[in-house]
Amino acid sequence: MIALSNGRLRLQLVPEVGGGVARLDWWTDDGLVPLMRPRVEASGAPAHPGDPNHLACYPLVPWSNRIGGRGFTHAGCRVDLAPNRHDDPYPIHGTAWQRSWSVENHDAHTARMTLEDASPGGYAYHATLRYALSEDTLDVRLRVINTGSRALPFGIGLHPFFARRPGVRLRAPATGVWLNDGQSPMPTELASVPSCWDFGRSLPLPLGGLNHAFIGWTGDATIEWPTERLALHVAAEDHVYVLYVPEGEDFFCFEPVDHPIDAVHLPGGAVENGMTELARGTSMERRFLFRVDASGR
Repeated sequence: MIALSNGRLRLQLVPEVGGGVARLDWWTDDGLVPLMRPRVEASGAPAHPGDPNHLACYPLVPWSNRIGGRGFTHAGCRVDLAPNRHDDPYPIHGTAWQRSWSVENHDAHTARMTLEDASPGGYAYHATLRYALSEDTLDVRLRVINTGSRALPFGIGLHPFFARRPGVRLRAPATGVWLNDGQSPMPTELASVPSCWDFGRSLPLPLGGLNHAFIGWTGDATIEWPTERLALHVAAEDHVYVLYVPEGEDFFCFEPVDHPIDAVHLPGGAVENGMTELARGTSMERRFLFRVDASGR
């Protein structure tokens, strides 16, 4: 595990598990306050090291969330994608989250990792992931280069897990939401954002569960924990977020991404729905900022 700290923020990274984050904490006079849900532990021992969903955050490359049809066709070429979790019928979250990343360099405040990956009949790419702490901000930069022989649609995002403490609130303005049938998270209808999910203003998280992609996002969001008098401002070079609020759990996921669920099969296709077509040797990069606001303490 790699540990970074600047006296205000502490970040622990697990390169061999998707290049992900084990925990992100804020130093207070009373000790550390987790900003993301810390890596899940079972029976006093670390959780299974190979499950990224036990982490606090991991990168999404070369796509976000689920893709139906075990793949898709782009520019007349078939891209085959097999399910990659035993408990999910769809290929999910790309491949980078399930790979071991190589650490190129790190110091007290910064770490840089790389990944080379290729799947038969699917994607081939080189990815770079950089974490940096600066004063009250975690700065994450994720870059991908298409190393395959075909031009394909790529997507980038992050999958953070946040603590669902009493009274937690979210502000994340959006113009639309892809609804599902309530049985599967796969989108079925694009709708206006209902008032109960209109996070253009700060709202408590909804009860009863939620797993939808919101589009037309401004790229700015705020998570507030009133009991800690603490807030986290999120800024991303993206216009979509997936909000996953599982019923009865102590966490929720606010995932900044550049395309909605199953973008490759939505009307208009992958690029019209936010993905970026990359020819061989071309690249794209996204930046994500997480800034702590402790002014209320």
